[in-house]
This record gives sequence, structure tokens and C-alpha cells, in this order.
Amino acid sequence: MSTTLKSIVLNEQAGRQRPGHVLEPHQSVDAWVQKAGMDWTIKEAPVQFMTGQGEATQSLQAYESQKVLYRSDSKLPLSVVSSRYQVVQPLEVLEFYRDLTEISGYELETAGVLKGGRKFWALARTGREAVLKGSDLVRGYLLLATSCDGSIATIATPTTIRVACENSLTAALGAAQGAVKVSHSTAFDADAVKRELGVAVAGWDEFMFRMRILADRKVKASEASNFFLKVLCNAAWDSPADQKLQNERALKKVQALFDGQGRGAELSSAKNTAWGLLNAVTEFVDHERRARDADYRLDSAWFGQGAALKERALKAALELAS
Repeated sequence: MSTTLKSIVLNEQAGRQRPGHVLEPHQSVDAWVQKAGMDWTIKEAPVQFMTGQGEATQSLQAYESQKVLYRSDSKLPLSVVSSRYQVVQPLEVLEFYRDLTEISGYELETAGVLKGGRKFWALARTGREAVLKGSDLVRGYLLLATSCDGSIATIATPTTIRVACENSLTAALGAAQGAVKVSHSTAFDADAVKRELGVAVAGWDEFMFRMRILADRKVKASEASNFFLKVLCNAAWDSPADQKLQNERALKKVQALFDGQGRGAELSSAKNTAWGLLNAVTEFVDHERRARDADYRLDSAWFGQGAALKERALKAALELAS
């Protein structure tokens, strides 16, 4: 990843190199606010316009159904949203983890700002982890992210990261175990989100049970090819040529990752298994997929097309192993 990824903070235990500030474990939330570049607030101002352009009499009018959101430090505008838009402040995202780190044993690992402050997030290790055969370690995390431009709701997502390659995957097998979303039309209630998350976090054992099934499911070369075609090549025959070419490049890359180029691809849990197929796709999305910069790659991998691609790969892998 390039250094265009804004204000990423990471614990020194992180495996894959990512930009950011190295911190000792067990730092306070207050220390993370400074290090993550989240020591600013979102301010708001009315949308105004000038009437009577070119006339002798002009007046400044307010458009009351909209408001401008801007950063308190740089005064740079972030977005224009509805006047009813409920703002979540950067500090609130980190404060969400205060009792989780002090009482429940969570450990903040990364936090950051995307697109100049339009999105911001924090990621904490939950303390849950499991080892698949071949010493393939998978750790549980909790991601909290929000936006001030309406591009995403405030989302708390149980997430897994495979240590061998730093690939992330939403730990959800059903609606009851997925992300908790809070629309910006309602106020963010951290305690209510944590209560609802109790169900999702409890799904860790079931999720890892299913991942072990994937690690035990051996796949043939033809099954691997069909899997990647199903997941990656959704372009119709009449799609533009450049889209087909992009899919072809992606197909070759994930196949190479699966065949041994990927990190951890030679572990017994991944080599020629459905788990290996899934991780080839997640590594491609998180680290190899073409993007304008690392900012956009992370945004896509967690919140956009990349996240949808990983979800499709998980579904296809579970179907293959069933």
C-alpha cells in the first residue's frame, strides 16, 4: 500500500506492512485520537446562496433543508447533507472502544481517516482467535466505521483477519450475525449497538467451524477454475471489452495467488482447498486489486465493490463445501 492512505495507526504486532504510526499495545483512547489524525470535529453551517445576481439589489438566502459539514481544523468542506443528518464525530468512533479495551480485553490496532475525513474508522482485536491446520492463525476483530457524506451508515462489523496474509473477511453467516448498521437519520447510540453486537460476536465459533470445513475440502483444478469464473467473471458477453479484459487480468491474478504466489498459500489449510480459494480472492481484493490509490483500495475492500466480491467468494466457497 502506498502512503496515500490517510492517517492509519497500527500496533507494532501487525504482520503486513501498512503506512501509519507504530504504537505500543494497551495505549489509551486519548493517545489514539492524536496518532490517528482524528483530533478534530465535524462542524456544520447553513447552505446559502446569493439572489439577484447582476441586479442592483442582492441578498444572501439560506437553504434550510440542507447543511454543509466541514472540518474544525482545516475548515475544508466535507459534504452537503440534509439538515436532519445525524453526525457521528471522529472521537465517538474511538470512544466506542473505551470500555471494550478497558474491561472486555479488546485491543485497538488500527484507526484512520479516508478521503480527507469523509469516512473514518477504527479496528480492534477482540481476543478471539483460532488455528486451522498448518498453523494458519485467524483472529477476530471488530470494525466500526462511519461517514459524514452519507456514503455509508455507521457500521459495526465483526471481522476476521488471517495473520498469514493480513486478509480481512466479514465474520457473518446469516442476517443475525452480520454488521450492525445505524442510519444517519437516527442518533448513534453506542450502548445499543454493543448490545446488538452481542449476538454477532457470539457467532465466532460457528463461523470458524465453517472455515475449518473449507480448509478440509480439497478442490480439483477444474473446481478452482470454475470457482474463480463464478466469483470474478460476472461480465455478460456483451460487456465492454475493457471490462472483460479487467476480469481476465483479475482471474489470472487470483489463480496465481491460489497456485502458490499468495501469502500462506502453501499452508496445508489453504493448498488446494476451498479455504485457499477464498483467501486468494480476499488477498486480491485487499492487496492486489487495481485502485487509484491505497485510500480507494481500502474503501472498496471494506465498504464497496471489493467487500461485495469477498462476500460473493465466501458464499461460493460455502456452497462448494456443502
